[in-house]
Amino acid sequence: MIGPFVHNIDPVFGKIGGFYLWWYGLSYTLGFWGLFSWLRRKRHTLQLTLNQVYNLTILTALGVLLGGRMIEVFFYEWEYYSSHLRHIPAVWLGGMSTHGILLGSIIAIYIFCRYYKINFFHIGDVLAIAAAYIMGVGRIGNFIDGQIIGSATDIWCGVKFPDIDGFRHPVVLYDGLKNLLLIPLLLAVRKRNPPRGVIVAHFILWYGFLRIFVDLFRDYRTDFFGFPPGQEFNILMTLAGLAMLVYFHKIRPKTGTGVPAPSTGKAALNKEALAAWYKKAAFIVLLALPVIIPSDWTQDVPARYSHRHAGIGYSAIYPPIDIPKTDLISENYDDSAAVSDEKRNADN
Repeated sequence: MIGPFVHNIDPVFGKIGGFYLWWYGLSYTLGFWGLFSWLRRKRHTLQLTLNQVYNLTILTALGVLLGGRMIEVFFYEWEYYSSHLRHIPAVWLGGMSTHGILLGSIIAIYIFCRYYKINFFHIGDVLAIAAAYIMGVGRIGNFIDGQIIGSATDIWCGVKFPDIDGFRHPVVLYDGLKNLLLIPLLLAVRKRNPPRGVIVAHFILWYGFLRIFVDLFRDYRTDFFGFPPGQEFNILMTLAGLAMLVYFHKIRPKTGTGVPAPSTGKAALNKEALAAWYKKAAFIVLLALPVIIPSDWTQDVPARYSHRHAGIGYSAIYPPIDIPKTDLISENYDDSAAVSDEKRNADN
């Protein structure tokens, strides 16, 4: 018989040099690899060289990691980090903001397009499909960690999460499935050869609109016409997507990509080969780095995970952290934890 499911998944899959390796962090690695593979496959359509594919992938990965970390530190958890400045670069203690990830990736793509004089939506229409994949895979990482818990339920797919009582809607899996289903939708739109910007508009529209229904299964305080926090953002995305669809269908799309034709001279080829060598090294580092990130919020790692992975203890890498009680998931899911989960999950 299928379900309900008791969540006892080990969040750790290995250890290197004192650092634990986490399934949550691996979702970033898989996302970056998926982005690179998609860009390499579509580079002739985008008129990009392999060197430019590496540039765009590296920039985007840096935007994701830096944007996600900075927004988490300075916007969501500054109360803690203001008195623990040395922990700001300590991503192995957790702490990545979804809003920061989105903002950082957009800024990175804009910088790339500005530098190479490429229309933003020429790149964005292709990356929207990759973004749906990345966000779908990311939700699997969220689920393994036990994040983003839904309301209590007795349906067949209910999940007993490790840090909370009762069976709950696995809203994070609902959202992940929604993100993955955007891929065939966007591919179908792409086959119709729409005007530039339309695929991005569809991504924003359907991401926001479908998430309105997903978020109805969350178990947080309602403060926006009876909806959970974050619905304001979902509604704004829906309206923005609709407005963009109208705009891009009414204007005449610009022709050309603005991409300079790559040089085929011997010196240029040697230069690109050299660039590809050290950029491959940088890309490998960016693929490896995220696996040490345990969660999207900062926490006392041994206190949170010792009952799920044997052997996790305090060390110089994983010191005791005086996180306010309201920033941790309570085993009893008391009112203070509910308020904190609402604050944290509104970002997700």
